[in-house]
Amino acid sequence: MLTLLERIAFVLLVLVTLGWAGYNFWLIARAIRRGHGEFPWREYLKTWQARIRAQIVQVGLNYPVFQNRPRVGLLHFMVFAGFSFYFLVNVVDFVEGYFGFTTLHQGGVFALFNLAADLLSIGVLVGMSALLVRRFIVKDKAFNIRENVLLDPRVRAGAIRRDSLIVGLFILIHVGSRWLGSAFRLGQTGQPDWSAPGANVVAMAFANLPEPVLTLGAHVTWWTAIGLIFLFFPYFVLSKHIHIFFAPLNWLVFRERKLEVTEPAKQNGKEGVGAQTLQELSWHSILDSYACIMCNRCQDICPAYAAGTALSPSALEINKRYWLNENLRAFSGGAASPSLLDFAITKEAVWACTTCGACVEVCPVGNAPMVDIIEIRRALINEADTLDANLQKALENLGKQGNSFGQSARNRVKWTQGLNFKIQDARKEEVEHLWFVGDYAAYDPRGQALTRQVAQVFQDAGLDFGTLYEAEWNTGNDARRAGEEGLFEQLAEHNIAALDKAKFRSGIITTDPHTMNALRFEYAKLGKQYTVTHYTQVLMQLIAQQKIAFKRKLNYRVTYHDPCYLGRYNQVTQQPRQLLQALGVELIEMPRHGMTSFCCGAGGGQIWKGGAVPGERPSEQRIREALSVLSSSNGNGNSPASPLLFVVACPKDVAMYSDAVKTSGNDGKIVVKDIIELVAEALQEPILVTPDKTPLTQADADARAREAELA
Repeated sequence: MLTLLERIAFVLLVLVTLGWAGYNFWLIARAIRRGHGEFPWREYLKTWQARIRAQIVQVGLNYPVFQNRPRVGLLHFMVFAGFSFYFLVNVVDFVEGYFGFTTLHQGGVFALFNLAADLLSIGVLVGMSALLVRRFIVKDKAFNIRENVLLDPRVRAGAIRRDSLIVGLFILIHVGSRWLGSAFRLGQTGQPDWSAPGANVVAMAFANLPEPVLTLGAHVTWWTAIGLIFLFFPYFVLSKHIHIFFAPLNWLVFRERKLEVTEPAKQNGKEGVGAQTLQELSWHSILDSYACIMCNRCQDICPAYAAGTALSPSALEINKRYWLNENLRAFSGGAASPSLLDFAITKEAVWACTTCGACVEVCPVGNAPMVDIIEIRRALINEADTLDANLQKALENLGKQGNSFGQSARNRVKWTQGLNFKIQDARKEEVEHLWFVGDYAAYDPRGQALTRQVAQVFQDAGLDFGTLYEAEWNTGNDARRAGEEGLFEQLAEHNIAALDKAKFRSGIITTDPHTMNALRFEYAKLGKQYTVTHYTQVLMQLIAQQKIAFKRKLNYRVTYHDPCYLGRYNQVTQQPRQLLQALGVELIEMPRHGMTSFCCGAGGGQIWKGGAVPGERPSEQRIREALSVLSSSNGNGNSPASPLLFVVACPKDVAMYSDAVKTSGNDGKIVVKDIIELVAEALQEPILVTPDKTPLTQADADARAREAELA
């Protein structure tokens, strides 16, 4: 189809544009390699099957883009599916144009190809048009980033909007031109082709056009469709849509455990110093900035952003990318970046993160901005930067006393007072299970009563368990996420030594999900593999073994809050719900539950800080959300007098949400209960009330019934 002159021009165009784009790709690759760490090729080869599955599910099926925004996800998938197929379409169109071959009227596999290309072209045009309407006419607020968040001035001035418009118009022109080109070529043949139904309709409008016009149209649309791709390549490499290339790459080299805290880098012969600059981040963190879609999904679900703080995980990745693009040649050549606090994120935002992991879980391309924040915290701690006074005190307490409360280690077992049995000491006698209680369950007055209830239920069920007594220290989970790597190692070394001396045949039971996460995953990196289960999992096992039998059903309407470190971090979401089902309560789910649960605001050291936030606290927002679903539900006939319950399975949640009920003005409207309280209640004999208001146990009522029968 092309003339000789057109073929020569096309070759020159390809050489120039691909050379230009290739050079920038090379610079980006060098920039990514500036980050610390090596590519673990052997690990990738060992897990290649999981990585291929990730490509199919996360990239091929676009699964993550449907999270939080299903309608937008569908539009994106329409564009993605069509544009992915267009790689083959463009190859075929090149062959047709360069060598004069045509797939029209060929039948067979060519007919199927034409049909797919035609229908997917329509899908791309519709999907892209709708996405542009959403951004530029509807002006979806999801694209906004608050003024108190550090954001590159170019982005604040509309650089992303402009980039989206350029790329959106490119897609519309490219796909539209190819579609029109098919119509022009059908017009040249003068025959309809069933395999191109959309193009057939347009070709009808060209029926009376002279042959020279149809030929010109075919040539112009070919150049607009194919030539525009190569003209676009140099721009594409530095646009936000480079994620089309780097997102699949990010999933190919995905982190084995997305929510893990990376091992501290060794820099200048020192370990654990964190990251002050871009080159001190890992190569994966730099890759994240190029994979970022800039969709703000991470911002949508960030509890710190929702509370009005200066933290936006999205802004962090955007700022990294824009700085890199502006300084790409210098940085890739070895120049150092300024402090990340100068251009990527503010110190206030760094310390606002709750490390809930929601940003990592929701990201469509597998980014982990939380990891960057922890690295920056490590650097601040290493430089002895001024910390929040309460946080500083808690860290000092951990170092001196092994707990954040600053109490003597002897007080760790004070919660056992009032029990009618003695907790076994796993340091002195062999037990089946070791119960690692945790700080808040052992020291917090609100948690101590709950811990006694857990112990009593375990004892009554015949569970063989013991504790470490005062040898147990805080596991260091939150200290590590606060950036105190040295303190984490100190705590971990103490606990590992205590666990090595302990005598337990099976695994470890935990009350606190933060403790569970450290023992299960963080200590594994130190060479210690432990089987760790949450107490709700143990209770379900005891029920299955018929060692726990409830004596009454509970008449409550409840909602259950998934703790971040139990749900997202450890994937324990079903057992607590199964336990609630066994109790007979009516469970009403909040919109954000399971792996998408909203954070209480305690993690990452926030519970120690206790400072005010600009807006409504995450815990207060969560109580409001719970009241909304519990009050609006019609229920299943439970008594309206029954209190609405907010059920938790974490000692920190008990503290956070009990306070939130009061500070949000909802005292008396909803009651915070740990799930163990409901278990203990269901194990008690039912209490009945006689006509004269005298309370009776079920045993008393049965005795009276027997007496009445005998009389």
